[in-house]
Amino acid sequence: MVEIQHLTKTFGKFTAVDDLDLTIYKGEIYGLLGPNGSGKTTIIRMLCDLLKPTSGSTKIFGHTLPCTSNKKHIGYMPQDTAIYLDNTVHENLAFFGSIYGMTREQLEAKEQEMLKFVNLQDWRSSLVSTLSGGMKHRLSLACALIHEPSLVFLDEPTVGVDPELRAAFWGYFGSMTQKGITVIITTHYMDEADHCSRVGLLRQGRLIADGRPSDLKKRTGTTSLEGAFLFLAGRKKP
Repeated sequence: MVEIQHLTKTFGKFTAVDDLDLTIYKGEIYGLLGPNGSGKTTIIRMLCDLLKPTSGSTKIFGHTLPCTSNKKHIGYMPQDTAIYLDNTVHENLAFFGSIYGMTREQLEAKEQEMLKFVNLQDWRSSLVSTLSGGMKHRLSLACALIHEPSLVFLDEPTVGVDPELRAAFWGYFGSMTQKGITVIITTHYMDEADHCSRVGLLRQGRLIADGRPSDLKKRTGTTSLEGAFLFLAGRKKP
């Protein structure tokens, strides 16, 4: 599904992503974990073909990036909401659906599902500019998923979301993988990452470990992914 070889990105003398090798398989939830500045968002932007790597290569659906034919099969939710403030919730969903060639009938059915998922049913006709920050974030997630993509990139999708809705989000992500959809997600909530099929732990642009959450905890003799990260980063003994 996603094959990354020696992917590197530098900004001047700063190396944001350093020689990343990684394979992500169909139907996985793959979590990119690490502190701010560890390269998570830079990786996502390169995989979405929004940022050119300094070196290395990536294949998605068997096609080497850059590749325009991939885009209709990909959903992307950036960390900063990419929605239209002067339009309504409905108009935003309709716009993003139309970009991907959805028919009116498809859009109407999927819109109701998405509004229920992100708990915005009562704000369908509201201007986005009147919504709270958390509600805008939830709408951005719905816009990324409206066209039922085969591969989804989610950059910190649960920031500003209450615990009950966070749990619902992860339940929905799990149901997506049962349909063969691949989800690549960044989060700084280490407890959330236990929901992932596999995780990659990043530090200063380098992948320091990769595996199932349970395996990483067992390997490091720790009881949490935060503990595993600290151990692997050389900051803590088991």
